[in-house]
Amino acid sequence: MTTLKSLEDPVTELSGVGSQRAAALKTLGIQTIADLLTDFPFRYDDLTAKDLATVSEGEKITLKGTVANEPAVVRFGRKKSRLNFRLLIGHDVVMVTFFNQPWLSQQLTAGQETAVYGKWDAVRKSLSGMKLINADKGASFGAIYTVNKHIRQSTLAQLIKQAYDAYQDVIYPLLPPYLLQKYRLLDRKTMIHDLHFPKDPQAAKLARRTAVFEEFFLFELRLQMMRAKDHQAAGTEIDYDNEALKTFIKTLPFELTNAQKRVVNEICAAMKRPTHMNRLLQGDVGSGKTIVAAIVMYAAITAGYQAALMAPTEILAEQHAKNLAEVFADMPVNIVLLTGSTKAKARKTALAHIASGEVDLIVGTHALISDDVIYHQLGLAVIDEQHRFGVNQRQTLRRKGQYPDILAMTATPIPRTLQITAYGEMDVSIIDELPAGRKPITTRWLHSNQVEAAMTFIRQQLNHGQQAYVVTPLIEESEALDVKNAEAIYAHLSENFAPDYQVGLLHGRLKNEEKEAVMAAFKAHEYDVLVSTTVIEVGVDVANATVMLIFDADRFGLAQLHQLRGRVGRGEVASTCILIADPKTQDGIARMQVMTETTDGFILAQKDLELRGSGDLLGTKQSGVPDFKVGDPVAQLNILQIAQEEALALVEQPNWQLEPDNRELAGYEQHQLKQHSTLD
Repeated sequence: MTTLKSLEDPVTELSGVGSQRAAALKTLGIQTIADLLTDFPFRYDDLTAKDLATVSEGEKITLKGTVANEPAVVRFGRKKSRLNFRLLIGHDVVMVTFFNQPWLSQQLTAGQETAVYGKWDAVRKSLSGMKLINADKGASFGAIYTVNKHIRQSTLAQLIKQAYDAYQDVIYPLLPPYLLQKYRLLDRKTMIHDLHFPKDPQAAKLARRTAVFEEFFLFELRLQMMRAKDHQAAGTEIDYDNEALKTFIKTLPFELTNAQKRVVNEICAAMKRPTHMNRLLQGDVGSGKTIVAAIVMYAAITAGYQAALMAPTEILAEQHAKNLAEVFADMPVNIVLLTGSTKAKARKTALAHIASGEVDLIVGTHALISDDVIYHQLGLAVIDEQHRFGVNQRQTLRRKGQYPDILAMTATPIPRTLQITAYGEMDVSIIDELPAGRKPITTRWLHSNQVEAAMTFIRQQLNHGQQAYVVTPLIEESEALDVKNAEAIYAHLSENFAPDYQVGLLHGRLKNEEKEAVMAAFKAHEYDVLVSTTVIEVGVDVANATVMLIFDADRFGLAQLHQLRGRVGRGEVASTCILIADPKTQDGIARMQVMTETTDGFILAQKDLELRGSGDLLGTKQSGVPDFKVGDPVAQLNILQIAQEEALALVEQPNWQLEPDNRELAGYEQHQLKQHSTLD
């Protein structure tokens, strides 16, 4: 009985692959034939023979000629050797040298035609050989793979060739024919062939273009399927009172920005649908997300539902409860605060009012998802600074009540690349406009020898009754990193500002209640200066704080610096952020310069992505952009966007999985998507 071949066959099906070689391949992430065939080259060597007259110094080239003498091998030391021979090219003679490849002498004889790939030395008119080219194979463009100490380049290339020859007939299409035609893409079999064995650079370029689109499209297809499933799930149809909502908005002491009006309409429209809402509200620091949340929570309340707002810290939850109480002062809204510090008697009363429906709006920390919290009719749950909560905590909140609509908020501006990948399964609303009258923050970059000037400026602000933050990366001395530390700076500033001003200290090793107490004391102006690590990145509004000084600023990413900067500029007085940094790299200098040039968080987030990668942006959100094999979602954003649009259009077609052309797509996970484990 003949066994049907499958791309999911283990690599041990190939000749010459036993348990030892399979283990070596596994170190490269290769376990199946599919893994092997999609282990694409990261570059190519151009093996086309060059004319000596066109060659420049240091260029990697292929020269074709006649071996002029028998090769000579000189050995020096253990496993060290040098092989020399002269190559006659027309009237020119080139000395060719291979190091530590003595066996090549068996493949070379005087008078034979050969081609050699290597690095050209124009001064010596010689070639440092890298490989001999077998002219019989007609190879002109050689693939170079990522390898390690466990497996050689030539071995991997040979196995890929063997796998393609044996399995090419079971390489099935994954993209629908209309997409191949629309974007002039190659069929999958040709794509894999031309990535590994291209006849020229153009063939390799076309194949890689197809591979990038296919990878992005399959990734986005999975996200859009998840999103569609979420949209189809039975949710809460919140039929809010539009007139009551308009009346409430008129009571606000300020005019909403156009961006705020737009996102309120987007969110309210989604809440009114009978399907589940899973939406991300993102906006820069100070863009007015909280008032948008208040409006949409009031919309849910007018429909007879409860709303909940979950914040990452008790002091932030208390701030939200206080602000919302002021916003709803003239509205029939009952608010309760529920945190881990709520006393037993007050908690018991609050739980009873939540369960009976006497409370409309519940504000709190993760205490909102405790088992004993029973909601009467929870319609909308808002998660503030959602990246501070784990996936399980967010899921638990979604399961409370009858599958309430979810609005997650983040003050970390998310560039388009991450919206499409890391948050691709969510609908996104963006507030891209700051309220009128908000004073911009001035950012200055100083070197470490200018610290005293910064301290003089801070004292001037303190003399006018203002407060200041001083931020440092580490808690205590580290021999590995030459950075200022919070405890040393606290001691220095306490002495420097005594007896006129009080200095507080905040860092991650304090217990939660200690952190809350320090922040509360700073807000109450018991401290004039707060020395802190980055734990104040997301926190309480202290309108009186007008200076943010950040030591060793070049050790932070742009997104984090922008978050820290957003702690000031919350009041009526113009604020200043001072960056102390002596960057040693061009990237470090570029980061400091861009911080002084713009306060637009979206520009900074995109720049951060380009300079540092995605892991720095999203905290606990899985690490941001997933690892793709061939595509670069930052550099190839245009292809990623097209792939998302096409995936969305396909999923929105009724019964698309049943279309004949899409049968392979319906089962695509079995073929290709194991690599995208970041979504699991």
